[in-house]
Amino acid sequence: MLETTCVKQLTDRQTQFGNTRKLDLSECIFVFKGSQSDYEEPLSDEEVDLKPLREATIAVPTPKISEKRKAEEADASKDLKKAKLETKALKAKRPGFTDERYNETSYYVENGLRKVYPYYFTFTTFTKGRWVGEKILEVFAREFRAHPAEEYERCIRAGTLTVNYQKVDVDYRLRHNDLLANVVHRHEVPVTSEPITVIHMDEDVVVVNKPASIPVHPCGRYRHNTVVFILAKEYNLKNLRTIHRLDRLTSGILLFGRTPKKARQMEHQIRNRQVHKQYVCRVEGEFPEEEVVCSEPIEVVSYKIGVCKVSEKGKDCVTRFKRLSYNGKSSVVLCKPQTGRMHQIRVHLQYLGYPVVNDPLYNHVVFGPEKGKGGNIGKTDQELVRDLISIHNAENWLGMDGDSEMSLFKPKLDIEERVSLSNDKDGSSPSSTPGLGEEEQQQQQEQSLKVTVGTQTGSEPPDSSFTNDKMTVDPHCYECKVKYRDPKPSDLVMYLHAWRYCGPGWEYETPLPAWAASDWTEEDR
Repeated sequence: MLETTCVKQLTDRQTQFGNTRKLDLSECIFVFKGSQSDYEEPLSDEEVDLKPLREATIAVPTPKISEKRKAEEADASKDLKKAKLETKALKAKRPGFTDERYNETSYYVENGLRKVYPYYFTFTTFTKGRWVGEKILEVFAREFRAHPAEEYERCIRAGTLTVNYQKVDVDYRLRHNDLLANVVHRHEVPVTSEPITVIHMDEDVVVVNKPASIPVHPCGRYRHNTVVFILAKEYNLKNLRTIHRLDRLTSGILLFGRTPKKARQMEHQIRNRQVHKQYVCRVEGEFPEEEVVCSEPIEVVSYKIGVCKVSEKGKDCVTRFKRLSYNGKSSVVLCKPQTGRMHQIRVHLQYLGYPVVNDPLYNHVVFGPEKGKGGNIGKTDQELVRDLISIHNAENWLGMDGDSEMSLFKPKLDIEERVSLSNDKDGSSPSSTPGLGEEEQQQQQEQSLKVTVGTQTGSEPPDSSFTNDKMTVDPHCYECKVKYRDPKPSDLVMYLHAWRYCGPGWEYETPLPAWAASDWTEEDR
């Protein structure tokens, strides 16, 4: 009875192409086999006995297939094969880190910030399984919420949002292996203009001191404003292989391999915990004098927004802490992570009740009145993510002059007006840092004379002054209509620094940042 019922249900199965049709029994057999419990080990080709299956098919007559349906199935099969065959060719067209990509745009420095001239960029992605059969407009409106549905509809009709590099209708339904490409006028977030300094460089490795606020590699709204792109564009250090990563706001030691062999070797050392890492940070309050070891497991709450918490369901990790100094309000702490979990030092310090002084994520009441001390958050993961997104949107540097929500849609100042205002302000040039006294400016100049990547490679960066001709404006670009507010200095630094890395036969160390000095006070910020 069970076998008869299954066959009856399977003969009216909906296909992946949307049309309901009857299946022959051989199709039913394979569908039925695929629907069995997945805990069973699959049989090898030698173990499969097809004789019972052949005997089963004799008892059931095969339904006749109309000529029309045969033609439809042939066309559908042909389309599916064509999509699979074209996948490799489509992949070859996807953007990569080539000279063409490096030359898409350039930098300029304004108010102590490295900025990128807006440029046109093609985002590409292959259709995900859950999108198959859905309308392209519905997918973009739901999955990519950076813009309203009306904007995506305009892009589809204009042909800047394509499928397999072909213009489609707004009602087009996505298929397997469809390559979606969306051409946008891209605006990147500014980062500090502080130079990247070299710690060590030879034919195998490059070791730099990463300034805070610069991501290591392209992510989110950062692409050219990343360490990888800056080193390639300005110092001709291309094809570097990332050995490890640092958070965007974390400064300090960053290792790159110049050869695949060296990169694999150092990655292996890090994976096998042969590399000893030392970080310094400044935390709130008086940290205990004795060494503190935190071994609480850490779980990723959301990869999408990048947030973690201490949880029994998390992965094992250990961090050792030792206080170096205390100034009456905050403590400088030496951190020795024994493992390499995401945000490990920051999450463990939050759990201990001594968060990093200016950690915008883990030193926040969004984690509860005690800011997550002892793992006491008082809300579900879903509620935490929701509140974090809400706070991020409210406190984001992308803002306006007034408090009105509608001021987000004010047109930007004309380029000429922007340049005039920035040049006239305090009689300074766009590349100068406002508010610095004569002595501070001299110190800044001395700092810039330190060994940079350029002095090591013999390739100095091009002129970074603002050039009106390089600024592009797109009448359909949402961000071109937004008036930007530059981030505050406090938004660009977090008091966490990767100080020293040492492995088998090698050791690299950076100078300590100013905030790590024992006599540093909050007034020095």
